[in-house]
Amino acid sequence: MLSRRHALGIALATAETVFRGGVRAETAATTDDPAATYARVAVASADGVSTFEGRIVAEAVDGGLLLQLASQRYVVVQPGGIRSREPVAPPAAESSRDLGRRILAELPAGFELHLTRHYVVCFNTSRDYAKWAAALFERLHEAFGNFWRQAGLEPRVADEPLVAVIFARRADYEAYAARDLGATADRIAGYYNFLSNRVTTYDLTGSGATARPGRIGDEILSQPEAAGLVSTLVHEATHQMVYNTGLAQRLAPVPVWLNEGIATVFEAPDMRAAGGWRGLGQINRNRLERFRTSYQAGSLEPLIRGDEAFRNTATALDAYATAWALTWFFLETRKPRLIGYMRVQAAKPALAEDSPDARLREFTDAFGAAPADLEPAFIRHLSRLELRRP
Repeated sequence: MLSRRHALGIALATAETVFRGGVRAETAATTDDPAATYARVAVASADGVSTFEGRIVAEAVDGGLLLQLASQRYVVVQPGGIRSREPVAPPAAESSRDLGRRILAELPAGFELHLTRHYVVCFNTSRDYAKWAAALFERLHEAFGNFWRQAGLEPRVADEPLVAVIFARRADYEAYAARDLGATADRIAGYYNFLSNRVTTYDLTGSGATARPGRIGDEILSQPEAAGLVSTLVHEATHQMVYNTGLAQRLAPVPVWLNEGIATVFEAPDMRAAGGWRGLGQINRNRLERFRTSYQAGSLEPLIRGDEAFRNTATALDAYATAWALTWFFLETRKPRLIGYMRVQAAKPALAEDSPDARLREFTDAFGAAPADLEPAFIRHLSRLELRRP
C-alpha cells in the first residue's frame, strides 16, 4: 500500500505555494481579538469570484491566508486573488447534525448520518456497518485520551465533532478519493486528510449490505480482511485524534516518523477483543516482523532528519515499521523524554519553517543522545520483543 504520507504531501504542496514567504510570527489565529481571528474573504479565480468565511489559521508575509471554514476544511487563499477582506464575528456553535448536513451537501447522493458523542459519520453503506465503525472510533477516542493523560500530556477534548466518511463500494470511494490523492487512490484503503480534517474509507469487507441485523460486528470480524480493516480505521482515526486534541496542529511540520509511529502503535488489532481492538498495549506483530527483516544499521538519522523514506513507495513500508519500532521503544524505555519531544511538536504552528538540522537538534535535545548513539539500545530492545507472544 502506498504511504499515507501522500495525502499530507498533496496538502503541503498546495499550501506551500502560498506560504513560501513564511508565516507571520503572530498569526491572527493566536490573538484573542475575534475581529482579527475571523474574516470574510472574496477571492477571484478563473471561475469567478468566491467568498470564504472562516478562522484565519495562518497568514503569510505576502498576505496569503490559510482559512478554516465551518466545515472544518482548510482553504488556501493566494494573495494575488484576494479582492476584499473584512473581519467578522466568530460563528455560533453548530450542532453535530447541522455539521453533518453541511457535509452531506458536499457528498454524492444517497449518504446518511450516524451521530455519536464525538463523531459525525457520513455513510452510504448499511447503518449497522456505520454504527460498528463509529463504536470503534469511540473506543479509540476514550483510549487515546486516557493513555496520553496518564503519560503526562494534556490532550484536550476536540472543539468540534470528528468527521468520517464511509463509502459502500470501493469504486465510488476511489472516484471520490482521487480528488485528494490523485491516481494513487486505488492503493490506499483509507486516509485522513489534513485539509478537510476527515477520515475517508470504504467498507473493506462488503459485509455491510448483507449482514443480519445486530450481527454486523460478528460477521465483520469473522472475515479474513478483519484485522486489516480494524488497523486501517484505527490508524487513520488516530491521526485525526492527534490533530484535534492539541497534540499537533494541522499542517505543522511534525516529523512523519512520530506521526506514523503513534498511529501504528495504536492501530494494532486484537481479534480476541470485542470489536477487534482492545486499545494500546498490543505489540504490532506485522510492523515488528517487517522491522526485523528490513532494518539496516544507520537508518535512524535519515528518518529523523527528513520524511523522504515515507514518500518513496519502495521504502515506505520499511519506514512505517521503523517508525512503529522507534515509538514503541521510547514508550517502553524513555516515555518522559518522548512526552517532552511531543510537547515541542505540539507547539509548532501550521506551515512553520523546518529543516533537517532543526529536526535532528530537537531529537537530540529531547532524548539526550544522537540517533546513532541510541541505535544499539534500540536494536537490542526490539530484538527481545520476538519472545513476547500475545
